[in-house]
Amino acid sequence: MSALPIPIVAQEACAVKTGPITTSGADRGQREVFCGLTGIIWLHRKMQDAFFLIVGSRTCAHLMQSAAGVMIFAEPRFGTAIIGERDLAGLADAHEELERVVTELLSRRPQIRTLFLVGSCPSEVIKLDLARAAQRLSQKYTPQVRILNYSGSGIETTFTQGEDACLRSLVDHLPARESSKPHLMVVGTLADVVEDQLRGLLNALGGFEVDFFPPRRSAELPGVSANTQFVLVQPFLADTARALQGKGASWIPAKYPLGSEGTTDWFLAIGKAMDLDESRVQEVIRAPRERAVKAVAAHRATLEGKSAFFFPDSQLELPLARFMHQELGMSVTEVATPYLHRGLMAPELAAIPADWTVHEAPDVDAQWDRCIEARPDLVICGLGLANPLEAHGLTTKWAIELVFTPIQGFEQAGDLAALFSRPLRRRMKLAA
Repeated sequence: MSALPIPIVAQEACAVKTGPITTSGADRGQREVFCGLTGIIWLHRKMQDAFFLIVGSRTCAHLMQSAAGVMIFAEPRFGTAIIGERDLAGLADAHEELERVVTELLSRRPQIRTLFLVGSCPSEVIKLDLARAAQRLSQKYTPQVRILNYSGSGIETTFTQGEDACLRSLVDHLPARESSKPHLMVVGTLADVVEDQLRGLLNALGGFEVDFFPPRRSAELPGVSANTQFVLVQPFLADTARALQGKGASWIPAKYPLGSEGTTDWFLAIGKAMDLDESRVQEVIRAPRERAVKAVAAHRATLEGKSAFFFPDSQLELPLARFMHQELGMSVTEVATPYLHRGLMAPELAAIPADWTVHEAPDVDAQWDRCIEARPDLVICGLGLANPLEAHGLTTKWAIELVFTPIQGFEQAGDLAALFSRPLRRRMKLAA
């Protein structure tokens, strides 16, 4: 078996050293992250003919309802098959119960074309074989419904890795692409408005065909072939990237399209991979880039010279920190991420200052102490840490907003900057 171009790094709970990054030693201890189930919140909005059936507990159901803000009379494209006491005690056949729930669901929702059986901590603990269940149910409902499975369990995944697991399950079903034309696949879930913006600019470049993965309709999967090159818009898709390479596609290394500089690099990397003149790319993106620079500048006055501190949450931390430093003039006291993939992050790692400290999956208690001592102007952290840090007089930004809000591309650069300037402006108003 030949080695893949993207190097795979073992996921260890330690600070890392690569390129210009310095570290302060290994951290081992408590972590604080959401489980991979929460990725369903944006995935179910993207794939409009798909349904996500969590096989889990009432706690899983409450988590998803509260995180997604689902009202009791709403009908979202996700739900929970709740594992009850009879299932746990072995008094009921869990596979038969699951088949009953799926049958009822598909009869109520005939528009479903892809059904994901999503594993959770409870289903993992009782060793419920959802892969076998999906295979059995697929035989029953194909071709009307494709039934797949992936794990969103907190035992196996953190927050955004749920999307990676979901897209990885779809890669095996991507059809072979017959066209010999150059082909670009943009990989990662984007808000529809952002997808439309990026698609318009990519089409304006010309010379290649463009697909987005995942598509808006899960039944319309893009093809893949040796002529396919893919570029990521999210940094947490390592398994998906590796699977695409296994089907013959090539990865385009690039910074992530956050801010005017990151988005510019993203387009230039695509242009280079597609053998386009750089001047052609620069001309196509000139107007939106100028708008992005102007929009970001409106927030720089509030943020320039301020310091930021990142707790780990989504794997977006490095690209976001690079944006803050490069375009907002902020310093970064420390940046931590739940998992650092050196291959997919190589362009971002090459762009950060030599004196930054980057931690992979740090001990939250040790990092808390470092944060309190450093007293940064802005702390980007999870919901569970925000109130305690505010009580210590620090200004916080909920990291989860940076995943749920459209922030990619030129037109969203000002909105991204506003997410960081708004807490500081609020603090100044309260202090006045």
